[in-house]
Amino acid sequence: MIYRHYSFDLWLTLIRSHPEYKPERARWFHERYNEMGKSLAEVSGIFTNMDRLANLIDERTGGQITAEEVYLWVIGRINEGNPRLEALIRGIDTGRLYEEMEQLFLAYPPGIYDEKTLPVLERLRAYAPGSTFGLLSNTVFIKGRTLRRVLPGIGLCFDIQLFSDEEGVSKPNPTFFQKMITEVERRQGRVDPKDIIHVGDNPVADISGARAAGMASLLVNSNQQSIANLLTT
Repeated sequence: MIYRHYSFDLWLTLIRSHPEYKPERARWFHERYNEMGKSLAEVSGIFTNMDRLANLIDERTGGQITAEEVYLWVIGRINEGNPRLEALIRGIDTGRLYEEMEQLFLAYPPGIYDEKTLPVLERLRAYAPGSTFGLLSNTVFIKGRTLRRVLPGIGLCFDIQLFSDEEGVSKPNPTFFQKMITEVERRQGRVDPKDIIHVGDNPVADISGARAAGMASLLVNSNQQSIANLLTT
């Protein structure tokens, strides 16, 4: 079936982190904000837990926790029990902190999820030349503004790019999916949601959210299906 719009989640659907990015990020915080002497492994574990928690909260509420807030959570967890915690948090320039994290991310940019990703997107564009293609992505540590800088360099260009930090809502919030429909209709005129397919790795944020919006959906990578299944859907 040819859909009028192909919508994609980003992380763990189309891209994955550079293998050195998360270790370097943990090392950076371990060296600068570690007054309680946590091990590097502990700092790395805190990042993992805060990432999961922020995603869970955003999915549950449909809102958006800012990247700056999550970085402060990490610093707070690293410094649990530190009598200087309040002064430490108050002394952080969150704008500069994000800029430093952005530079680290740009130094270790993400890569394509696997070798099937780009060929499948190319075949879909040839197969459905009148369709539009877009991103509908929740963000946590890295903002949409930063992702826009790196995606073209790894071969990912889309007609529509919607990021939760820019829209103030997160999947599976129906409002986020409706924003996508609105953007599609600006380009194509009225579109029935069933003529849109959303592809992602998260059963709640991606699949339940798309179905609630009346769209088709395809779960990939977290199950036994890959993005190549789009070619037979």
